Amino acid sequence: MSRTDEIDALIPLLDAVDAIPGAAELRARSYDLLASAPGALVVDVGCGAGRAVTELTDRGARAVGIDLSDQMIAVARHRRPDGDFRVGSAYELPFRDGEANGYRAEKVFHDLDDQARAISEARRVLAPGGRIVLIGQDWDTFVIESDDPHLTRTIVHARADLVSNPRAARGHRNLLLDAGFENVEVEVLTGMPDGATAVAMLTGIAEASFSAGAITRAQADAWLAEQRERAATDRAFLAVPLFVASATR
Repeated sequence: MSRTDEIDALIPLLDAVDAIPGAAELRARSYDLLASAPGALVVDVGCGAGRAVTELTDRGARAVGIDLSDQMIAVARHRRPDGDFRVGSAYELPFRDGEANGYRAEKVFHDLDDQARAISEARRVLAPGGRIVLIGQDWDTFVIESDDPHLTRTIVHARADLVSNPRAARGHRNLLLDAGFENVEVEVLTGMPDGATAVAMLTGIAEASFSAGAITRAQADAWLAEQRERAATDRAFLAVPLFVASATR
């Protein structure tokens, strides 16, 4: 699958995840933690299709979305033509020193090879007193109900091992402290997708584990068959730990 095809497949999944119970409340909590005044510049790094930028703008912030994928930025610009979306890297943000009042990154740092460099760049663009909010999922601790817990553990850990920093979110607090941020706090929430969204996420996890050689095709098919049956009878259970770290520059 090409990178373009991967992004095309990712966008509807991201939309589905954004719509699961509790997702809107999680985003709203992150906006509250930013505590931005009307008109203040807030940078959303890894903005994807731009939902957070849209919601921050609707709250009165001067929100700018940054994403490494020009394809994602094109989608964001299509959905919100009046929004400010730019192709860019978490390592080199297109802002002057101290220009931003808020920095937000959701499910981004686990994909970064150098988190310290990214957090240093966040600190550079934030004004004194500016706020930062990092949201991340712990890939190694997905909670999935299954008739085969041993196979489930294998699948979860194999999928986690494909992520650059699967346990990054549990280190956000120390990352912020080490970078010199103050008033560092962490909240723990849980995402619980159900139905088709849960099946789509579980399918992605199982297929990635199979592609990595951690499980056989037969194991993947049997495990997914069970999960689809659970979803069809309203018995699926998938819980994703989410960590919300906030701090002041």
